[in-house]
Formats: sequence, structure tokens, C-alpha cells
Amino acid sequence: MKVNNTIIKQVYFLIALIFSLSVLSASATEKSALTIAIDGAITPVVAEYVTDTIKMADTDTSVKLIVIEIDTPGGLDTSMRQIVKGIQASKKAIVVFVSPSGSRAASAGAFITIAAHVAAMAPGTNIGSASPVNMGKEMGKTMENKVTNDAAAYMRSLATLRTRNPDIAEKFVREAYNLPAKEALERNVIDLVAKNIPDLLKQINGKKIKTATGEKVLSTDGIALRQHNMHWRQKIFGVLADPNVAYMLMMLGFYGLFFELSNPGSVFPGVVGAISLILGLYSLQALPINYSGFLLIVLALVLFLLEIKVPSYGILTIGGVGSLIIGSMMLVDSPADYLKISFSLIASTAFVTGAFFFFIIVAALKIQTKKTKTGREGLLGAKGVAETTLSSSNYGKAFVMGELWDAKTEEGTIKEGVEVEVLSADGLKLTVKEKT
Repeated sequence: MKVNNTIIKQVYFLIALIFSLSVLSASATEKSALTIAIDGAITPVVAEYVTDTIKMADTDTSVKLIVIEIDTPGGLDTSMRQIVKGIQASKKAIVVFVSPSGSRAASAGAFITIAAHVAAMAPGTNIGSASPVNMGKEMGKTMENKVTNDAAAYMRSLATLRTRNPDIAEKFVREAYNLPAKEALERNVIDLVAKNIPDLLKQINGKKIKTATGEKVLSTDGIALRQHNMHWRQKIFGVLADPNVAYMLMMLGFYGLFFELSNPGSVFPGVVGAISLILGLYSLQALPINYSGFLLIVLALVLFLLEIKVPSYGILTIGGVGSLIIGSMMLVDSPADYLKISFSLIASTAFVTGAFFFFIIVAALKIQTKKTKTGREGLLGAKGVAETTLSSSNYGKAFVMGELWDAKTEEGTIKEGVEVEVLSADGLKLTVKEKT
């Protein structure tokens, strides 16, 4: 009986193993659409995420197309062009879908959408506003025209490549033109309007496109969806790309170094400050930085450090807070809201900093007005007990501040055991009176 049970268990195990292998084999060869999401500004991290996904899909035979779901206010020109180059070099179909409802493909997002093999939008979305903006440098009229003409020609070439309306695409750049989904479809800026990704896949089934390897007909009937997310490193650097996070890290770095310099040997503030400052500066490299603003922030930290060394009674702190606020507001030089540092963050940072140094100033003033507790001055007014009878003509002994002193009275006599108060000190000899 035991033998039979063992054989039955082995048979069940073999059946389960064969079934598992068949499922894995089927899933490995199953047609799939890889979906990725761009939700926010187009940054170097986003560009790496998209291009890495395209390269990975090109080597995966089960992936038939990539759907990029996009909602962006725009971003860096260099990152946008990196993504567009990745799309143009892709062996697989790239579908850019402005979704969900309420999303937008503005500025750099418009270029990416126009560059896609298939461009789609959800109802209630919009595309356009692709005029170049000042990214940290003052541009003269000639330079502004050069940048605009370059962007307009690039947009027009992408639209022509994908047989979309080049005139409207160019207006996105030159006039900051913007279109809702329905009008974008009617004016041949996009290929279709879809409610969601399943509806999108249904509509593009059988559509002919041209990739880097030639013409293809999309077959999306029964295709599976597979979400591809950023890996942990990209997620971390994606967070660091936020201007507010970059600003907080930079300020944390400055404060860490400040405490290390004001208290040498603390070590921990210096280590944390150095790491935070490096991460903050790394984050800021992708932003249009105004170096005058950066120098004003450095000046604020110098003024705060001097406040501890120089008794300015708050003048240096006031100057430091003012320099910090102005420098922080000037730090990122861009009209784009998504690249600006939140004023509430700047205000709260300045308030906490000012309050901290105001507390230090108050504490310092209290110390200055406090009675001295050591040396000759510390003895004046101190209380003690007569150990022997004291008189004005002869020294006796008095126990004051934990020590035995030679003591006499200014006038009269004080008996042994009576509490006394120090009037003056001459070397190691005290003049006392009876405590009242």
C-alpha cells in the first residue's frame, strides 16, 4: 500500500511539472504589448527609462509593440531628443497614448507624440504648446530665432516622416498652438482617439506602420498587456530630479557642513551634509541654474556662520535670511512652473533657519547677562556657613561653595554655625556678612 501511494504521488508530481513547464513555455511565446508610463517632466532619468525599455523590447521576441502612456508638461530638449531617437531606431512599433483623460502632451511631450509610429489621445486631453523657453540663459533676438527655427524644423520633419500635418505641428512651436484630442484627430495631428489602452489596441489592429526594420502590420488581437516599470535606481534618481527635492538636499548639505564647521569633530553632521550636498548638486545639474542665486545662498550660510562668531545682535541673521530667500527664488531660472522651487518650501526653510539663529542669539544674550559662577566674580554674593566664630579683627574659617576659606566680617561678630554671604574676595580670603 505504501508503494502504491508513493507511485501515485510521483505521477501527480510529474503531471504538475509538465503542466507548469507548458504554462511557462506558452507565456514566454505569448504576444504582449509592453506598457510604460511617463507622468511628469521629461528628464534624463525618463529618457533613460524609455530608451532602455525600447532596447529591451527589441531583443524580446514576445513583445510586439510598446505603448507609452504620457502626461507631461514638457521637459529638457536633450532628453526629448534622446527619446525621439530611440523611437526612430526602434525595431518594434511605438504607440504614444496621451492618457488618461485630463492629461496633456505639452512642449517636449508634443515632439514625442508626433514622433511615434502611432499617435493616440484619450478624450479630454490636449497636445501642443511646444515653443522653446529660456533654460537658464538670456537669449538675444537672434539666438531666440535660431532656437525657435531649429525646433520648428525638427517638429516639421517628424510630422512629415509620420505623414502627419506638418503645418499644425510647426504652429505648436512657433505659436505655442494647442489642440484638444478631437481637433487633433480631425486635423491629422494624431491617428486616433481611444478611451483606454484596450480600446487603443482594438483600433490599431491591422494598421500598417514603418519601423527601422521596414513596414509592419500590427496584430493586436488577443495580445496581452505587460507593464514595465522603472527599476529601483531610476526611481531614486527620478525623485532626485524634482527641483524641490534637489533644493532640500542642497540645503541639508549646507546645514550639515555648517554644523560641522561650527562644532569641529562632530563628524555625523559633516558626513550627512557632504552626501546630501553631492546628491543635491547632482539633481541641480539637470535644471537651469542661476549662479547668482546659488552664490546668494552660499552668502546666507556664511552670514549665519559669522553670527555665531561675531556679536551682531541679529543683523547678520536678518541679512542671511534675506539672502537665502532671494537666492532660493533666483536659483532655478525658468518660466516653466514644473521647474520652479515651491515658494512655500523656500519660505518654510527661511523661517526655520531664522528661528533657529534667533534662538541662538537670545541664548547668547542670556548668557551675557547671567551672573558669573566661577572665579572671583562668582564668589560675590555666594552663601556659606561660618565654621568658627568670625570677627572684623581676626580671620576665622567659613565653608563657601564646597571649600573652606579664611574669612572675617566687615564689622561685628558672627558665631559658629551661622549662615553667611560673601561681600568681597581678596585672593583666598573673604569678607562676609551674616545672611539676612
